[in-house]
Amino acid sequence: MTACAIETTAAGEGDDVPAAGCSITADGAYAARLALDGDSWFPERWTLDGPEPYAVPLPGNQPEEPGTEVQPMGDGRVLIHRLVERRHAFSLLYPTGPDTGELPLGAVECPDPGTGLRLLPPAPDGMRAYALEVGPRSSAVWLVAGGAFGPEHVAEVPGRCSGGIWLDRTGRILALDRELGGITKAVVVDLERGGEVSPLLQIAAGSDDRLLLADPDSGLILVGSDAPSPGQERLGWGVLGSTLPVRFPECLRMAECVVTPFAIQPGQALTPEQCAVALHIEGPLGGWVGVWRPAERRVHHLPAPAGWLPGAGLWTEGGKLRLPYATQETPCGVAESAAPARTGGTEDRGNTGGPGNTGGPGDAGAPGDAGPEGPVRNGAAVMGLDAPRQSPEPDPPEPVVPRPVPLQQAPLGRLVTK
Repeated sequence: MTACAIETTAAGEGDDVPAAGCSITADGAYAARLALDGDSWFPERWTLDGPEPYAVPLPGNQPEEPGTEVQPMGDGRVLIHRLVERRHAFSLLYPTGPDTGELPLGAVECPDPGTGLRLLPPAPDGMRAYALEVGPRSSAVWLVAGGAFGPEHVAEVPGRCSGGIWLDRTGRILALDRELGGITKAVVVDLERGGEVSPLLQIAAGSDDRLLLADPDSGLILVGSDAPSPGQERLGWGVLGSTLPVRFPECLRMAECVVTPFAIQPGQALTPEQCAVALHIEGPLGGWVGVWRPAERRVHHLPAPAGWLPGAGLWTEGGKLRLPYATQETPCGVAESAAPARTGGTEDRGNTGGPGNTGGPGDAGAPGDAGPEGPVRNGAAVMGLDAPRQSPEPDPPEPVVPRPVPLQQAPLGRLVTK
């Protein structure tokens, strides 16, 4: 299963409200959220892998602040991140009969008023948890749960970072969106090489290129970039390790709507174009769910269940979309629906006929759309393969995600228009 995406705002921003509806483990077994009882916030754990979902409240001795973060661990405990002045404290919560047990893990001091810290998405192994500290000139990755001696500093990245997407199943390769010199580019941080940083996306030299979502099985990635439309971010897709540039389907452009991908169907190792992608679509009249596949020319629109925790959800390998929701009648529920049947359309190569429509095979590529026959002007995605680096120790036995290379080394020359 693929867990929901997190917000991509920088750490420390928007601390007056909970950062997301809920957080879900990578295997889809548990979720956690900050729930509201009257005027009081409290942590709540959801169990999702049983016959029916159920919630366990984990209140502390006093109500939580709205900016408190919670994250489920693979063993059913819940990590909580509290901010006390400039001190970020971490604990593990667990039910103990009618009460809540709490295991303190330590704290990270952030004395600089311009520095913030927030949790990164749940690690793929479910045993560790990481946080991103963002300062005025650099960002740090901290291991805040699963270490031996409390919070551990594991990586330092020059620049201000946001986002946070895991690119493998081991919790080694982390992608961050780094802002340097007023330009944002997605980079890769190797947590087992001392935080070694390498480029991931460079669609155009001066474009802002962010990674929004990734699936380690198929290598499918969703990106946001203003390369095809300077000054306006568009949603595109590519495949890690591919020599083809990122493509920006026209059907993902919806007037007066914000489109955010939040889940990719896993288990499609050889067919990334057939992966179903869940979209959170927010318009003037409210929000709903979209389902799209890179191989198709249209977005399928579905109503969101009442009480949906916006932006939260996951796919099963069999193509079932699961959306958590909470209402007065059902305080812990999961709505499940099958992915719409494949329409048999070919891979998008340009104009897709507009949001929700099916373009015909004779559609011409629209200006700015990218495809195998029409790459983004003046740039391409950096997603080639890197030559292995020499190391005094043997490589770990587990598979490692393909490593990107700088643009000048990527085999994209014939695909990039000058």
